[in-house]
Amino acid sequence: MATNIVAGAARTAALIFVLTGCAQGEVRFGKNVYVGGHDFSHQTFDRNHRAVVHLYDHEPRNAGCRMRADKAGGSVKTCHLRRLR
Repeated sequence: MATNIVAGAARTAALIFVLTGCAQGEVRFGKNVYVGGHDFSHQTFDRNHRAVVHLYDHEPRNAGCRMRADKAGGSVKTCHLRRLR
């Protein structure tokens, strides 16, 4: 009986999570923040200003970062970077 209650509660919690979607938030990078060995210090990302970082083990064809507009009116910073080891 107790396992049925726990399983039902878990299913209910999962359903609530799926219906409400992911949590919205803002990420603020402070001092000395590195992604794949590249400096991302003092940058803020939220739902209107997003970042997409692609890390490669080899030199990417289109290396570097570019700011582009998305369809919702925000901006997306797209980075193609080589992983520094």
